[in-house]
Amino acid sequence: MGKQTTCCFTGHRTVDKYFNPELIERLAKKLILEKGVDTFIAGGALGFDTLCEKAILKLKKEFPHIQLHIYAPCNNQTAKWRARDIEIYNDILELADYVDMPYVSYFNGCMKIRNYKMVDNSAFCICYLNQPGSGTGQTVAYAQRCGLELYNLADSDE
Repeated sequence: MGKQTTCCFTGHRTVDKYFNPELIERLAKKLILEKGVDTFIAGGALGFDTLCEKAILKLKKEFPHIQLHIYAPCNNQTAKWRARDIEIYNDILELADYVDMPYVSYFNGCMKIRNYKMVDNSAFCICYLNQPGSGTGQTVAYAQRCGLELYNLADSDE
């Protein structure tokens, strides 16, 4: 995994009901073909992260050389999730090429550490940001300070 060919994802747990998840797949495919991106990092959270993880797993059928890395903040992040969401999460973890879960339990700040680590290892960031005061907003601001090429799908007109 090289930083210059890596893209991370960050986004809200809830996306607009009219959001088209195919936008993720199209943009990721464009980055693969035009920028040589071969590694995608997601945080394993509900919502936008899950949509991105599914899109990359689908793209792996067309581009078997790409990798999906999951940077989960802690082992028990699913403690309060619904059973179906846990099942989807576990399926994604099994199919991921790499899983990083540095902490056993949740603590204040573990999500921010995870988010910044994703940015630190990436040159590109696909985000879904429409609430700037959120954790996603902090991550996007950090990605901007670090000079990542940013794509905000919440601004998309498609």
